[in-house]
Amino acid sequence: MKLSKLQSGIKRQAKKLSHEGFKQIFDHIDQLGIKKGVDKIGLDKFIDQCAYLAAGSGVISGSGGIFTMIVGVPLDFVNLTTQQFRVTMAIMYYHRGSYQMGFEEFMKLIATSLKVDAGVTITKTMMEGIAEKLLLLLGTRTAERLVPVIGAAIGGTANYLFIKRMAKSVKEIQGIGPGEPVQVF
Repeated sequence: MKLSKLQSGIKRQAKKLSHEGFKQIFDHIDQLGIKKGVDKIGLDKFIDQCAYLAAGSGVISGSGGIFTMIVGVPLDFVNLTTQQFRVTMAIMYYHRGSYQMGFEEFMKLIATSLKVDAGVTITKTMMEGIAEKLLLLLGTRTAERLVPVIGAAIGGTANYLFIKRMAKSVKEIQGIGPGEPVQVF
């Protein structure tokens, strides 16, 4: 019985997040700043920087056990999503040479990188699928964060690895091989 309640809770939160949450995060990201970052330090270092930022919020949300988890997990989720979006935008810029993109085009790539069926047009179901996958990924680490020191290590490591793996997936989708030199535009 508890599993079905958990699943319905995740679906409810995914619907809330998918309606406006992703668009708000997307709209607050400085796409020109991402272009400048990739041009200045290169794609792989930019990805590392985003992975470290994601790890930082994972460490903070897991460092104080239940006390920091209550406030930290939602903030960690927003930061993790933001870093995932920034990395995806950086890879797209690197691949095509243009840093500006629309929300629908962007979400199709996010869906593909998370192995959610993107279809031809962005749909409410696709957005909910993305939100559900992200919530499940975060939720599997939440219980482990209840022990303060161990939770900080787990939270930081899990976030870092999530960003690095997602970047690898998006690079593969875009046809960018490992260690390929960064183009400067």
